[in-house]
Amino acid sequence: MAGPTRLRLAPFEEVLEHHGTDVWRFAASQVGSERADDVFQETMVAALAAYPSLRDPTMVRSWLLRIAARKAIDLYRFTARAPIPVEDPDPGVAPQAPLPDDDLWTEVRALPAKQCQAVALRFVCDLDYREVGEAMDTSPEAARRNVFEALKSLRRQLGSPQGEIDASRRRR
Repeated sequence: MAGPTRLRLAPFEEVLEHHGTDVWRFAASQVGSERADDVFQETMVAALAAYPSLRDPTMVRSWLLRIAARKAIDLYRFTARAPIPVEDPDPGVAPQAPLPDDDLWTEVRALPAKQCQAVALRFVCDLDYREVGEAMDTSPEAARRNVFEALKSLRRQLGSPQGEIDASRRRR
């Protein structure tokens, strides 16, 4: 009797083409667009190294998003330990123009980590609660509760009436 059949992994380039945009958007929602490229690159390097040992190729999207979430946390930890410069640095290149929702995403990034990740996965990556739960390694119910608590907190902080924050982003 033969052993269990293992699903064949797609070439990593195809995985990158198919899921790269979602991973970058998730990274931008977690660390801001100015640092998203670094988190995206770190995510893809780590994913490429671990890709041959991926157990379930059907879960590659949530696997990549989980790596991105951990890389975002690593960046925050690194930034907290980084030295603070004493002189003003050379201004160099002008900063990017703010995106239309930058203020909102700044507030989202100030939420507790699980709530921030749940909101980004739900609204940036347009995942359902089952997929959010898989990406966060938790149950769909816990994912739904994290999104609910985050939106409740954002409404309170921003003074928005019930439903205004998520009405335009709700999946139909």
